[in-house]
Amino acid sequence: MPANHLRVPPGEPRACWIEAPGRAGLRPVTLAAPGPDEVRVRALHSGISRGTEALVFRGEVPESEYERMRAPFQEGAFPAPLKYGYASVGVVEQGGPDLLGRTVFCLHPHQSHYVVPAAAVHLVPEGLPPARAVLAANMETAVNALWDAAPRLGDHVAVVGAGVVGLLVGWLAGRMPGCAVQVIDTDPARGAVVEQLGLAFATPDGAAPDADLVVHASGSAEGLATALRLAAFEATVLELSWYGRRAVTLPLGEAFHARRLTLRSSQVGQVATAQRSRWSHGRRMALALALLRDPVLDVLLTDAAPFDELPAVLARLAAGAPHTLCHRIDYP
Repeated sequence: MPANHLRVPPGEPRACWIEAPGRAGLRPVTLAAPGPDEVRVRALHSGISRGTEALVFRGEVPESEYERMRAPFQEGAFPAPLKYGYASVGVVEQGGPDLLGRTVFCLHPHQSHYVVPAAAVHLVPEGLPPARAVLAANMETAVNALWDAAPRLGDHVAVVGAGVVGLLVGWLAGRMPGCAVQVIDTDPARGAVVEQLGLAFATPDGAAPDADLVVHASGSAEGLATALRLAAFEATVLELSWYGRRAVTLPLGEAFHARRLTLRSSQVGQVATAQRSRWSHGRRMALALALLRDPVLDVLLTDAAPFDELPAVLARLAAGAPHTLCHRIDYP
């Protein structure tokens, strides 16, 4: 019987596993009682990180990256079977008095209940609804990206790619005094979301040139070429997209050298260099959660489905679903 058809009694712990590239299912989980420094969490919601999880679901993680791409609390190994994901919000059912009954965020795969070290959960601050807190991993990526990019007051910032991370980067940059932010995407329908976040929108053909800073988050080679085209003299293009096994061809023979551009990568696995001596991963996550208090960010939560439908949702997102931003999974 396929794993997604296993009969699990209601209320019993379950986890979503990628059984093979392109196929996922729900499996029962056996949990040990939490130890003195552990907590048991009952999940309320989890979020799907579309770009990375689609690559994992399709089996497109390069063999050279198997170890670096491991998620916290992942079980199994690439390409499959494995349990993956890193945006879970839940309630502590068992644990110390400082955490018992509290709502927490954890970088944990999609699972209804789990036992983890108490140090692995982060308190969801007052004023942040649990459903919005699933954006914490995306916000942490956006925070780290802006630390890497180091925009300055008054900069003209272009963000290529109106996915969740790109929109969060644009929203954060737009809160800096004097910064003008334009978000560029090939889908005109994303313009409404961009405008709700208080930012300007353009398609690639209509984007303003000569940006002081360009952040690329479209996940496509065409988007990165657009980012290079929009950068001003001696500007930085920050690359946030990860392509898995796909090769990317860039127009570096045009004005790239004459404009003395800098192409720089950013990845959330390490705290940005400029902050690393003072900021821990925990402090960075606390900042990300605090920044999510603004209700305008609910516009990024475009879809929701119950946990039982997660295998089908993963397949649909991996196949396209262009109008979905963050797809939230709700647990019974």
